[in-house]
Formats: sequence, structure tokens, C-alpha cells
Amino acid sequence: MSLLAIQAVEVLRAAGEPTRLRILALLSHEELAVLELCKVLDQSQPRVSRHLKLLAEAGLVERFPDGAWVFYRLVAGGLARRLADETLAVVDLADPILARDAERLQAVRAERSTEAGEYFARNAARWDEIRSLYVSETDVEAAVLEAAGPGPFKRLVDLGSGTGRMLTLLGPHAQAAVGLDLSQQMLNIARRHVADAGLERCELRHGDIFGTRLPGQSADLVVVHQVLHYLGDPAAAVREAARLVAEDGRLIIVDFAPHSLEFLREQHQHRRLGFAEAEMERWLNEAGLTKVRAAALPPARGEGLTVKIWTAERVRKAVRSAA
Repeated sequence: MSLLAIQAVEVLRAAGEPTRLRILALLSHEELAVLELCKVLDQSQPRVSRHLKLLAEAGLVERFPDGAWVFYRLVAGGLARRLADETLAVVDLADPILARDAERLQAVRAERSTEAGEYFARNAARWDEIRSLYVSETDVEAAVLEAAGPGPFKRLVDLGSGTGRMLTLLGPHAQAAVGLDLSQQMLNIARRHVADAGLERCELRHGDIFGTRLPGQSADLVVVHQVLHYLGDPAAAVREAARLVAEDGRLIIVDFAPHSLEFLREQHQHRRLGFAEAEMERWLNEAGLTKVRAAALPPARGEGLTVKIWTAERVRKAVRSAA
């Protein structure tokens, strides 16, 4: 028997157990922490961890620690992912157990969303003050301007606009700009800041970073500033942001390098404690962007957060000459 056939047998054996199949179905929606899986499956942590270990050994899932938490997600590609996708494609999602899992996952998401919404509502008025506790925004903004280039930009899209600082920073170099955010409180503050900056061709919308409903390849500059660490599926947000980037356009992502400041998760609703360069580069490449570059801004005072600024581009496709 060939090595490929042996691997296929091992993968199918790992997936062919009811709880492990349920885990694969859940991870097909988004990456999840161990405790979240325990809550959805209504099983103990040791039992769930054992199933996850077997799935990881078979190459079906990836495990990555993040501070005190451990997350799992489906493997990105290869034979194991193809077999997982084919297996899940024939599973009856109307099965009572899988349907109940889906409902419980939705409840976990709703709880997560409610907590985040309440946090943003409480802190909207002093959002910039909170950010300034961790890193110099002046240095970050200078680095963002350098990463964006001089412009002018035909269309700027800012996903997760917050108080609108990226719009007021980059908007003067754009012919038109759109900012999306799920928090109405944040949008109200952003509207005031945009108006004060005199940006007449800047539009603020209530919108979801996972489904912006904006046309594909419609912006030559897309910005995601300090958003990904709040999200349950940051890779999906990167894909949606990349979808909006036009040929010769650019995506800028600002977030944190990996760190261990667990209080940000406990007190400030951070879901992920930073992102590794290899992880971000893989997401960007899989989303069709290249020329990935990363710049690091270490904290001004000893312990703190290092801000990373990733840029990636959609290269114009070569045009075959008529000759």
C-alpha cells in the first residue's frame, strides 16, 4: 500500500468517530478554543482534548496556543483537508446532534458578540485613550502613511473604522472613502471626526467585516486597523478584505505581534493575543495577495505590545498581446 493510501486510511479513521466528526463540522465554520468546543459539545475538557489530539496527529486540524488559550482550526490544505471537505459534504447537517451543535455554536457566537458590543459601547468615547495606553499612535500613524504611499487613491475602504482615525488620516489622499463598523456608537463618533476633518466624500456605514457587501476588487487601498484580534475568524476577515483590493491595489493590516498580556482578553475582549508573521503571510497569499511585507513597532516602554503593520498587494495580471 502506498504512503498516500496509508495516510488516507489514517485520516478517515480519525474522522470516522462521532465526536471527532462533530468537531470537524464545528471547525469548518471557524477556529475555536478548546473551552468553546467543550461548551458546544457538552463534554469534559480532557475528553475533548483527547479527540483533538487524535485529529491533530492525523493532520486534520492545526493546534496553536494563544496566551493561556489553545485554538484549533481545520488544516489549510493537502490530502487531509480534501478528505475532510469531502466527508463533511456528505454529512446530513439536519442530523439532530449536528443541528444542536450548530445552535450551541451560534449561542457561543452571540454571547461573544454581546460582550464585545457592550465593551465597545462602554468605551467608545475614550477609545483612542485606551489605545494610547499600549503603543504610540503617532508612530503607528506615521508607519501607516508610509505603508500606504502618497496616493492619490481612487477609493479607500476602512474595515472596522472605530472612531474613524484611519479615515481622517488617509481620507485626504482619497477621492472617495467608505468606513464600516458594527458599533453604532463608534460610527457616531467617526461621523463627527470625519465631518470635523472636512472629508465630504467619506461615507460611514453599519457593516460586517465578514460580509461587507462591497464590490470585489473595488478599492485601491483597504485598511484593517486593530480589528483582527477581536474576531472569531480572523482568516475569514482577511479573505474578505483581500477580495476588495483592486489590481495594483494594497491592503494594510495593523495589529499586534504575539504577546502574553492575558488581561487584554479578560478586560478588553481581545480574542487573539497577536499574530505571527508566517500565519498572516499565509492568509494573505491564500487570499490572492502577494508582495507581503511586515514592519514592527516595539513598545516605547519595556514591557508592552509590539505593533505589526502588514502590507500586501494584488498584482496586475499580465495582458497577452494581440500579436
